[in-house]
Amino acid sequence: MHPDIDAIRALDAVVRDGGFARAATRLNKVKSAVSYQIAKLERQLGATLLDRAAYRVRLTPIGECVLAEGRRMLAQADQIASMARRFAAGWEPRLTVILDGILPLEPTLRALKTLADERVPTRIQIKVEYLGGVQFRFEKDAADLMLVKDYSAQPNLDARALPQIECVLCASAAHPLARRRDVPLLELQEHVELSVQDSSGCGDDRHMFGGERVFYLSGFDTKKQALLMGLGFGWMPLYLVGEELRRGALREVRFRAGSRYRFTPMLVHRSDVPLGRSGTRLIELLQMTHPRRLGSSSLRRSATRSSTPSRSRTTGRRYRGRI
Repeated sequence: MHPDIDAIRALDAVVRDGGFARAATRLNKVKSAVSYQIAKLERQLGATLLDRAAYRVRLTPIGECVLAEGRRMLAQADQIASMARRFAAGWEPRLTVILDGILPLEPTLRALKTLADERVPTRIQIKVEYLGGVQFRFEKDAADLMLVKDYSAQPNLDARALPQIECVLCASAAHPLARRRDVPLLELQEHVELSVQDSSGCGDDRHMFGGERVFYLSGFDTKKQALLMGLGFGWMPLYLVGEELRRGALREVRFRAGSRYRFTPMLVHRSDVPLGRSGTRLIELLQMTHPRRLGSSSLRRSATRSSTPSRSRTTGRRYRGRI
């Protein structure tokens, strides 16, 4: 038979309080009930746990081992009870968030740090995907939230705008394109283009310049390393390469149609599956930790893509965003 958790609690009280009478008071029971519980536990285990011969009861060597393990059981039981109460109060057991790899990770980590400090009981999983893989994973895993660059609007999806991200077309200072001005498309297509692979497994030609030589990489950190090595050219979010551009390790490629663009990422959740307290709190924190956020109202997206081209600081012309 498995030990009774109430009997373990009674044994713990007797040892802490130094006797059956005080333990009974702590447990709000009569003394005989506490004595009976411990005697029953001893019969179940086939061992004497308390030395009752002395004026003050004390544990036997076996009792010390049993109580040490028993106190771990009590702590786990109390944790389970506390967790159940919090779930009953609206905290979700699990929360899954899909993050577009082009977005900065730091604001999300700061939000998670706050949730950890607040001792939120929810198990939160963050998955990083790219391009069409963000919404693909969001739908496949029935995730709760996604932070995404582009997504296909659906009637059951609500979205909030996050601060704009600026992207820049760049290459190593040693790359031939770094020394050119007013670069036409045909010249770009002569060089290796670096791109991040769509993690859904579905290629998307909208994000390419159309050249024959393209290297697909697993993420933007890898892409940045490849750019610094002079492997090719490609789009990068400015927050990841601003320092390298300032010190000249990377150079902006002066593409004739525009070398910069901005897009507005979106924080998306399902309107037909209400978020619990953890999800709601995470949305609040994400909007607080992203600086200069673009408004606080919830938006129902009518367009199928959320990126918006901006005027290039280099040429003044508009250019459609790609990575």
